[in-house]
Amino acid sequence: LPKLPVPPLRDTLTKYLDSIRATVTDKQYEKTQEIVKEFGSPGGLGEFLQKKLLEHAEMQDNWVYQFWLDDMYMKVRLALPINSNPGMVFPKQNFNDQNEQLRYAARFISGILDYKVIIDSHLLPIDRARSREKGQPLCMEQYYRLFTSYRYPGVGKDCLVTSQAQQQVHENEHIIVVYRGQLFALDVVCNSIRLSDDNIYSQLKRCVRMAQEEIDNHLRNYGNKPLPVGIMTSASRDVWAAVRRTMAENPTNQSYMAEIESCMFVVCLDDKSDVSMANQMIHGLGSQFNSVNRWFEKTMQFIIAEDGACGLCYEHSAAEGIAVVQLIEHLLAYMFLQRRKLTRMQSMCDLVPPRHLKWEISNDVMEKIKIAANELDRFLSINNLDLYVLRYEGYGKEFPKSQNMSPDAYIQIALQLAHYKIHQKLVSTYESASIRRYREGRVDNIRACSVEALRWCEAMVHGDKIDAGTKISLLRNAVKKQTDIMVQAILGYGIDNHMLGLRQIAEDTNIPTPKIFADVTYKQSNHFALSTSQVVPTTMDAFMCYGPVVPDGYGACYNPHTSSILVCLSSFRESSTTDSRTFAMALAQTFDEMKQLCLAASSSVTSSSSLVSAANQK
Repeated sequence: LPKLPVPPLRDTLTKYLDSIRATVTDKQYEKTQEIVKEFGSPGGLGEFLQKKLLEHAEMQDNWVYQFWLDDMYMKVRLALPINSNPGMVFPKQNFNDQNEQLRYAARFISGILDYKVIIDSHLLPIDRARSREKGQPLCMEQYYRLFTSYRYPGVGKDCLVTSQAQQQVHENEHIIVVYRGQLFALDVVCNSIRLSDDNIYSQLKRCVRMAQEEIDNHLRNYGNKPLPVGIMTSASRDVWAAVRRTMAENPTNQSYMAEIESCMFVVCLDDKSDVSMANQMIHGLGSQFNSVNRWFEKTMQFIIAEDGACGLCYEHSAAEGIAVVQLIEHLLAYMFLQRRKLTRMQSMCDLVPPRHLKWEISNDVMEKIKIAANELDRFLSINNLDLYVLRYEGYGKEFPKSQNMSPDAYIQIALQLAHYKIHQKLVSTYESASIRRYREGRVDNIRACSVEALRWCEAMVHGDKIDAGTKISLLRNAVKKQTDIMVQAILGYGIDNHMLGLRQIAEDTNIPTPKIFADVTYKQSNHFALSTSQVVPTTMDAFMCYGPVVPDGYGACYNPHTSSILVCLSSFRESSTTDSRTFAMALAQTFDEMKQLCLAASSSVTSSSSLVSAANQK
């Protein structure tokens, strides 16, 4: 694959000014315009940083990858649940008892092992671009990190470590099973032989029995349950990093951490809950429920509850949603077929018992665990994460296509109008744009808050006297602008990565923060009050969701189906300015209005054509 290009400085600065115009006042824009002009002047600081960035790019496979990874994830000190880890909901199952839950989990684990063989053998078909240089091969590195990565906590900065995927199956490979806060290392490949579904089921039953025995013993001897160490991974990154360092001074604890950090994935066997499946997948509902049943910094964490709620909580730094969705599609197909082709072990005597991770915890660490649990519960006790799943049934992606509009751009512009209706303004918007056409490509940003979008929103909300023809023209202009920004971003010429690169080069060369990056406009432009992403599982009842990225913002993860549109909206109830249901209702109304507008404009064109035809005949 080619290297990611470094865009021309002048182009990026022009696009930057264009991107902020719809969200700042005239006075603020003029001030920023002067700062940008000075930064980009001949022989100025911008040209110096651009030269240094080009030199850096010469020595890297992907010049922005580490800058982006650190800025987006590794340097962020917030807790992983809600703030970073997305959740994914799978179709709900119907289990009559715990045995059915465990049998389903065993088949599920087999399905993952089946997929991992394909990954380890590098036999995945290469993804190819479906538009804009159609057929171009895409970088596949994210797939190979799904089962080989771990996010290590650090004070000030985390570290993503990825081991090399092997060409052949290891002699022994293990997973981590969590039940009621107790963790077990379970070998699923023994002496190069994969366990059968029945053997995995038997081992899971062992884990459940051992966990319950440990809990009963603890209640008998101490009057309480064992403290769940996994809850510490829900704490802020600096807090957990310090606790982890203390715990790792004990050789037993250190060996347990090594088991977790080197496992393929985590399986969480959850208890029943009568609340939102989406909330359960994102954070586990608190320390009295299933949040104790998590290890939030492992890349892949599959959740199978006794009441049939199933899904995924994944640590985001290793891969984007596309790689995860491909895996889930394979798993759901596998579960549907219920294939049983694995080699069977001959007897239970041959199976290595699951290794129960019985931590050795000091009094100080005990207090830290209690504090972490209380902090998570405090946050969840007010039900701060406000999730609303909108299932819009009016139409799906086929309608925008019938109007010669990109469904993605169409939905993005709808999100802009919904926000404008509620808040009477547009805000900085993040939409992930895949740059996998390039080596080690992850994402850049598609900014939907354009001047064209603002003009259309103003016409729709305040333009009672504006005719349908003018409004549809403004809509098409907004969609075209959105599409143009998208194309530039996926081809490697977006502005956000380039601006980040210039800023980081300045920091790395000990240059005081340039005015352009200290400017209030730049900070405002990176305060993404609307964080969006299109994630497209083909299974109707599967969807992804995540929290807002700023306290006063919204998260919007959407999936346009053939005849419906699913949007999972999130906000924080602590914010006095946001409300997910209000946004969802405004968005549904917007979808209706957009269709009516398109049809009215089409009808007007058809009527005009008929009149012209009649006149010609006369």
